Formats: sequence, C-alpha cells, structure tokens
Amino acid sequence: MHRRRLLAVSGALLAGAVAGCTESDPEDSPGGDGDEDGDRSTPNGPVDTVDQAPATPLAALDDEGLEELVAETNGFAIDLHRRLLADRPEENVFSSPLSASIALAMTYAGARGETRRQMRAALRYTVEDLHGTMGELQRRLDERGTDHDDEDETPFQLSVANSVWGQDGYGFDENYRTILAEEYGTELIEANFSGDAAGERERINDWVADETDGTIEELLPPGSLDRLTRLVLVNAIYFLANWEQPFPEDRTDHGPFTTLDGTDHVVPLMALERTWPYVERDGLQAVELPYVGGDAAMLVVLPPDGEFEAYERDLDGEGLAELIDGLEPRDGTVKLPRFEFDTGVELSEPLAELGMTDAFDPELADFTGIAEHDEEAERLYLDEAYHEAAVAVDEDGTEAAAATGAVIGDESAPVDPFEFVADRPFLFAIRDRPTGTVLFLGRAVDPSDWE
Repeated sequence: MHRRRLLAVSGALLAGAVAGCTESDPEDSPGGDGDEDGDRSTPNGPVDTVDQAPATPLAALDDEGLEELVAETNGFAIDLHRRLLADRPEENVFSSPLSASIALAMTYAGARGETRRQMRAALRYTVEDLHGTMGELQRRLDERGTDHDDEDETPFQLSVANSVWGQDGYGFDENYRTILAEEYGTELIEANFSGDAAGERERINDWVADETDGTIEELLPPGSLDRLTRLVLVNAIYFLANWEQPFPEDRTDHGPFTTLDGTDHVVPLMALERTWPYVERDGLQAVELPYVGGDAAMLVVLPPDGEFEAYERDLDGEGLAELIDGLEPRDGTVKLPRFEFDTGVELSEPLAELGMTDAFDPELADFTGIAEHDEEAERLYLDEAYHEAAVAVDEDGTEAAAATGAVIGDESAPVDPFEFVADRPFLFAIRDRPTGTVLFLGRAVDPSDWE
C-alpha cells in the first residue's frame, strides 16, 4: 500500500447443495418448528418476522432501535475479534465486524427455522426490525461520506456498498429480492455461475476492487465459486480521513516496540501534544484520536505492561462502552507508531464457534426464504464467508470509516499532562461517534508485519 487507507470487505457466499442433499420435512428436521412463516420469537426476545411484508418505514424508526442494533453489533465485534485470535495469537489482526454483520444480515433475511435462530444468536440480531434498522444505519454512515479526489486532498470519505449476484434463471423469492433492494440498496445482479464460475469470480472481485479504490483486488480466491454456486452477497466499507490535528512529521522519531514475546523492534513513533479524550484506570491507558469533522475517531487502548493478552481475552462490548464513556479531555502527549497491515480470513470456523453451525451444513441449512425447494431440488447452504481488511496509519491520518458531528466538550483539563506511548502491543477501534458504531477493530502486536 502506497498511501493511507483503512477499509474492509466482507462477502457471504451461498452455494447450491451437492446432488442427493434434499430437504426433509420441516417437522422432522433438527430444530425445525414446522412454521413456514418463520420464527416470531426466541428465548432471547422478539425477532423480526421472516419478512413477509416490507420493513418499517424509515420515518417510524426510532433511535432506541438503532442504539440497540449498535450495541449488539459492537458486542459481535468483540466476539469475532476473539475468535479470529485463535489461529493467530501472536499476529496483528484487523477486521470490520460491521461489514461482516451487514453481509450476513442479507443472508439472514432468507434463513428459516433453526438456521435462523443460530444466526440470530451468533450475530446478536435482537432488534425487532433488523433489516429496516440495519438499512437506516447504513444510510446514516454513507451520508457522512464525500466524493474523494486525490488532487483535492479531500480529508474525509466514507462509503458503504452492497452487491448481490444470483444465478440467472434461479427462482429467487420476490420478497427476499425486495428486502435486498429496499433495505440494502442492491438489486440482484444476474450471473452465470453454472457456465462460467471463474469469469463471475473475476467480475465480483472487480466490483470489490472498484468500491475499495483498488485496495482489495481478490476477495474471492480461486476455487471459491463453482457450477453449484447460486448466490454471492458482498458488502464493502471504504474510509479515508485526516486527523483533526496531524502529527508533525519532524516530531516522528524511532524508538523500541516490545512484542508479546519480549522482542524489541525499532519503529517510527509519531508524537503530538494537545488536548485529547483520555482515560486511565489501574495502569490501563486509552486515548481517542479524532478525525477531521470530529465525528469519527480512533480509540487506542494500551493495557498495563505484561497484561495485554489477559485484558484482550476478558474485554467485551460492555467493557468497551464503559471505557469510551470514561473519556475526558486532558492535555497530554501521544506517541503512536506508523503502521500498515492487512488481514484475510474465512469466517466459517469463527462463526461456527459462535454457534452458527447449521448454515454451513448442506444437510441442515434452511434458506428457504431465499428460494423455495422440494425433495427433487437442490438445497441452499452457506458455503463460506470471506473477509479481508487493511489498515494504514501515518502522520496525516487514516483511511478508515467515520462521520461528522460530535466534538469534545470544553471542560477544564487536569494540570498534570499525561504521556501515552504505544511502545508495546495495543488495541485500536475506529468508530462513528454519533451512532457509537465500531466500524473497524484491530490489534497491533508485531512490527515485523508492518509495511
């Protein structure tokens, strides 16, 4: 990567089942409830209906529902982050759980029975009108973005885009297509997976590259699509923002960064003194770095020396919210490394660990809300969900997700200034302040992987 950027792309892939995998009677299937209209409630509270009618008009949506969705999405962000660490405990990790949540919400719109209940629990979909509220959140975020022109050095850009690619001639449910169009802003694009899966993979990857300004060129790897693929759902989030106050380049100096195993690496450390939103508790420090406009910010969390892994393991959505609520204006110096890395993962295993198992099982998956089938027809199931994200931070800012609006209060700062030096592993989250949405979440632990 040759310039600042922070972006994420998430794709959910549905494929037709292999021959011989047909649906049994709903009454006899594991977890089936025999209700063709879908689940009206679950032990965790009311769930949106199976979308047999258009979602709630935007004018009827209230902020309470949006706040609930954001809280649960942020909780899912922590859940997913923790699962991604299982196979990479000493690596840098970066993702956009919001991107994954949106792509999988489009899939969830067609889920039924036990498949639906598992997805709802794993993805924390508790708000009653999920698709209407998710659509409203996307619109609010997307409205904050501006057209970007490299020559104009536009300081802020945010875009949220969806696309859905379906096999030409396949009997997709009309109500499902309506939800995709009205709440996720995408019509179903006809594709020829059965005749040219490789060509369609290239076409989808080209769309992703275009939406992410060329940063992610191959979301779907070779072999990810084949003649049995029936539907591909993709979400792309792209963000570019300058810091509200840039780090002076002449203040950047080199210093040590100590990794989890105690190894020291020399890294460029940016430095800036100003008034920051800051909190310190029991040796933990957290500081928020605002972007231009004040509504987007990067929260950087520095656990006490030697306690990074324990803190990361115990962190949850409520703990993150409490940390943010504790931020107060204070004068201080922040020293933060320049860093740049990306993460590419397949989400089937992490999602299965969260309890979403049936969706990936050709024998158990129930996506009859996407397309009806009988005992002579193939059965849809979730083949894989691919996620890729990249981040770069320098003196000018970050290419990431953000918004416009809230500013720091004008309370008096304490007399004693603080010093925040990220010279050891730290967590960082980029969030939209007006809604509180965590757009990106990551850990920086290994400078050898920073470009």
